[in-house]
Amino acid sequence: MSDIFSINWLETPHGRLAWHDDGPKGGTPLILLQRFRGTMDDWDPDFIAAISRTRRVIRFDNAGIGRSEGTVPDSVSGMAAVAADFIRHLGLGEVDVLGWSLGGVVAQQFALDFPKLVRRLIVAGSSPGPVAEGPQQHPRVPQIMTKGENDAEDFLFLFYPETETAISSGRASLARIMAQPGRGPKVSPVSFMGQVKAVSGWPGILDRAENLKLPLLVANGAHDVMLPAYRSYLLSQRAPNAKLVLYPDAGHAFLFQHIQDFAAEIGRFLEA
Repeated sequence: MSDIFSINWLETPHGRLAWHDDGPKGGTPLILLQRFRGTMDDWDPDFIAAISRTRRVIRFDNAGIGRSEGTVPDSVSGMAAVAADFIRHLGLGEVDVLGWSLGGVVAQQFALDFPKLVRRLIVAGSSPGPVAEGPQQHPRVPQIMTKGENDAEDFLFLFYPETETAISSGRASLARIMAQPGRGPKVSPVSFMGQVKAVSGWPGILDRAENLKLPLLVANGAHDVMLPAYRSYLLSQRAPNAKLVLYPDAGHAFLFQHIQDFAAEIGRFLEA
């Protein structure tokens, strides 16, 4: 498994992109698409270790994010196009994709725009787009998300339910993430605004979800204050070959709270 210092670089039409390569070579690689304001260094290292134990896992910074050059695309479709070019320039054929949060949004668009590139799709803690009915995000979320800098307490509120078990797990995960040596730069204010513009203009794919005919795993924490689990349910209802998994006493970062359970779920899904 690579460490934080073994950064790979790939020349693309969008600029030079930074990426990590974990796990054994061979088989269908799993491409990770990261959350809003997150870089490839913001994945929990224990989660990466768990999912890359028996498969190749590739994570990268999209254009204009973290170490990568270029400019953040002003649309979700543009972000998906960068991912497609990244995969092609790596010389890969069909891949599996796991997108978390904003990455899940990009992953859905990617699967619709580039269906020949993706074999199986995992959408974690995300949404198929604007949903008027049902539970809405907590009113404090926009205020916290748009702060110039988020501290540990902000992340705990956004990512974990306010229970002793969840908060303890969240603090441990944040500590693991921050303890990684050689972490790259954070998302810049300009890139942050680019992401906001792209997401704000995204119409969603709910009316096209029936076209997501590939095997689809939709997962979330039952108490996600950012993207309520109801949205994961809606996606699973519209996509014809979808499985829904919800984790109790968990929120947006359920994948870092229930690492071994979700890693096993991923393994079963990708190997089916």
